[in-house]
Amino acid sequence: MIDKNKLYSTAVQPEKAVLVAVSTQKQSADKTKEYLEELAFLATTLGIETIAQFTQNLERPDIRTYTGKGKLEEIHTFIKATPVDMVIYDDDLTPSQVRNLEAEFTDIKVIDRSLLILSIFAMRAQTAQSKLQVELAQYQYMYPRLTRLWTHLSRQSGAGVGMRGPGETELETDRRIVKDRIAFLKEKLEKVDRQSVTRRKERDRLVRVAIVGYTNVGKSTLMRGLSKADVFAENKLFATVDSTVRKVNMENIPFLLTDTVGFIRKLPTTLIESFKSTLDEVREADILMHVVDISHPSFEEHLDVVNKTLEEIGAANKPVILVFNKIDLYKPLSHADGEEEEETQDGIMLQETPLEQLKKSYIADKAEHVVFISAEKKENIEELRNTLFALVKERHFSIYPNWLDLGYTAIQTEE
Repeated sequence: MIDKNKLYSTAVQPEKAVLVAVSTQKQSADKTKEYLEELAFLATTLGIETIAQFTQNLERPDIRTYTGKGKLEEIHTFIKATPVDMVIYDDDLTPSQVRNLEAEFTDIKVIDRSLLILSIFAMRAQTAQSKLQVELAQYQYMYPRLTRLWTHLSRQSGAGVGMRGPGETELETDRRIVKDRIAFLKEKLEKVDRQSVTRRKERDRLVRVAIVGYTNVGKSTLMRGLSKADVFAENKLFATVDSTVRKVNMENIPFLLTDTVGFIRKLPTTLIESFKSTLDEVREADILMHVVDISHPSFEEHLDVVNKTLEEIGAANKPVILVFNKIDLYKPLSHADGEEEEETQDGIMLQETPLEQLKKSYIADKAEHVVFISAEKKENIEELRNTLFALVKERHFSIYPNWLDLGYTAIQTEE
């Protein structure tokens, strides 16, 4: 008997993918495994199902096909036996590698890490500005990788009048179309950027605090808790790519709190360039709150990735509150692991709480201002508020030394 529900089902089946990575002298097998887990998480964010992973130890990725011939044949054999929609590589592929792999995997999409991240940003972008920024990054990524497969681009630009000159090939036409589109998007973004600069200048009278950190560390959850604002938060990478600004008052001192886009390992250069105006919110902030997921095994590497990115965009030399989040998920060292336990007056041995243990650890010395919290469980938020207020107050009175004499109400009325 035929199941009518199945017959008329309109459910979309998730695309299936295999992941590929190479371990080198600079990247151990353990790191490669961890990076592939992150790549799988990125794929899941786009609704892609990962069904297999392939790794290979090489001195460096193969210049032609990324992996060696034997591993390429292994992947090919798997794809022939199992329905697969795409092959996703953990590193950026060169244009020639893309062409060679597309020729190898006929009718199978070949995607690298940057293209995957760009696709997530395109899905998450909400504002007109972020949509323009993502589109520009996509075209900049696409331009050096154009092949005959991109000839559909010519159909996106009208009826074709004046599209191709004498002797101009379809590929050359596509390159010209993409180049013109890049120029158009840059010009449009410059106008939007000028408007953003004007808006930020209007906010110069208030202290600005920017929340930064690796993707999926709880920035939006913290933003929502501190500002009481309805900010979108989800357990996925790049849950939001638009910066959100909210006005907050602490003890009659107002300041602006900004939630910014998360950083990630191997963040595409085109994205950093395209999101210049969004990153200006970080560059022009007075105080940074650097949020770190303390429960993640590689939290120290994540911390370094963010610090390096802050240096690259010229935002490293600012007052920073290092906020270690998700202490509710942190697994403290037990007595069996060699950690000292405290003894009560009654002689009963008691294990320290995660918060107590963290405050005594080397992690507490990683910055001048370090706070351990759980944004989700609202644990130790008051200490963070006090630390944040102390820095905001100091900066605020450097801007308005006569604030108390003038009176808060008078200043607020002028706004």
